[in-house]
Amino acid sequence: MQLCYCERMPQVPHPLPDDLAELIARRFRVLSDPTRIRLLDSLRDGGLTVAELQDATGASQQNVSKHLGVLLHAGLVARRREGNFARYEIADDSVFELCEQVCGGLRRQLEEIESLLEGRS
Repeated sequence: MQLCYCERMPQVPHPLPDDLAELIARRFRVLSDPTRIRLLDSLRDGGLTVAELQDATGASQQNVSKHLGVLLHAGLVARRREGNFARYEIADDSVFELCEQVCGGLRRQLEEIESLLEGRS
């Protein structure tokens, strides 16, 4: 099954040019932290403030702000000022498609492991 966003994007060259491989690796490094994944998931249904994200994730204000800065710099979230507060929202929905692909792979691995364990019992 292909990712649906591939239909809108040009084909990725093979072999990957070094600069493109570095950009892809940078994106995966941004997504490699569980707190950032939880922040993105919390923003899935709409924009939230840092305080609301603290409540949603259980992380400290300092930790939430630090990770939001990384996500903002990477272009995955956007920040909008509302009076004294900043509201963060998803800027790149393709991150959820990537997460769905990863979860699908994990689900298949789990099914394979369960099948092997059942065969041994």
